[in-house]
Amino acid sequence: MRVLLVGAGGVGTAITRIAARRPFFEALVVADYDPARAAAAVAALDDDRFQAERVDAGDEAAVAALLARHRCDVLLNATDPRFVMPLFHAARAAGATYVDMAMSLSRPHPDRPYEECGVRLGDAQFAEADEWAEAGALALVGMGVEPGLSDVFARYAADELFDEIEEIGIRDGANLTVEGHDFAPSFNIWTTIEECLNPPVVYEADRGWFTTAPFSEPEVFDFPEGIGPVECVNVEHEEVLLVPRWVKARRVTFKYGLGNEFIETLKTLHLLGLDRTAPVTVPGASGPVSVSPRDVVAACLPDPATLGELMHGKTCAGTWVRGVKDGAPREVYLYHVVDNQWSMAEYGSQAVVWQTAVNPVVALELLATGAWSGAGVLGPEAFPPRPFLDLLTAYGSPWGQREQ
Repeated sequence: MRVLLVGAGGVGTAITRIAARRPFFEALVVADYDPARAAAAVAALDDDRFQAERVDAGDEAAVAALLARHRCDVLLNATDPRFVMPLFHAARAAGATYVDMAMSLSRPHPDRPYEECGVRLGDAQFAEADEWAEAGALALVGMGVEPGLSDVFARYAADELFDEIEEIGIRDGANLTVEGHDFAPSFNIWTTIEECLNPPVVYEADRGWFTTAPFSEPEVFDFPEGIGPVECVNVEHEEVLLVPRWVKARRVTFKYGLGNEFIETLKTLHLLGLDRTAPVTVPGASGPVSVSPRDVVAACLPDPATLGELMHGKTCAGTWVRGVKDGAPREVYLYHVVDNQWSMAEYGSQAVVWQTAVNPVVALELLATGAWSGAGVLGPEAFPPRPFLDLLTAYGSPWGQREQ
């Protein structure tokens, strides 16, 4: 397997560190708009299977040419969701398998944003599913941790733990703190703003997909391994759009443990218009400059990849499932916890980015060995879950199951 990894930020760099310990690939080209970032990721490895390149992720032709020049048969997208569609199209043009960790962007309903879906997450990609399937090509979408591992858990629950499923609820929480920072998100702020301020989507079998208000339906969820109770709220996320396509459940939700201070900060950014992506004109030393307010917010905050030494605590991603097994009610939480102290000591990557990065590497290895295969635009739920969960454990990062 020859892989083009686009994006050498925190997650992309963690991917290189995890992949370097595995023998399943022949070459991995690390490409980024900033050539210094790509070079730094490669230089740290001392592994001649890795090579650095510069590429603009928004330039489909340039990405397709890079895939062809290095004879890469897989494109792994580790950029933010703005670049999903150009990279998705570049992979198809080059005849490469495509893998991402976040799907094409949504667009709220113009008149009823908190009742009806507009353009949903992944709609643009699924609109081209027939083309990929007819070509015998594979796009594995949403293959990070959430979405990704959480979706694998949903399929595992349906296959092995339940006869009927009433509800699947993705629940994400942490007790991470960052020394010296009052507000320092542990993940890409551009993506965080997008998913937290857009209308959350809920799925119900008799209603389909519909939306609600941001931060709605708060609940306290007790997370394992010492994290404890965290208040979680509805947030827009790909799992709600992916799970019902392959797993039968009466209801699917995604709730995130954000904390009141984080929520209030996001509300303030929205109130001030600082969450907007459309450029505004501001004075500059050499004249007016056009900038995106959201990009300014991101530039003012510390890079999440640099926070590892200051972070303490654990992060938990998991899938809560309620239903019936052998005629009796059952409720389980399938989860994956990463301790920041462990991920920093073992890989030099903070817990949130490492937890995201390990899952696409596991998926690539399953594709390389043939344990996973398929054609079309497919989510993680479309594949057998047991090989993935077994290999994740073999990577030294076991998952857990708790009866509720």
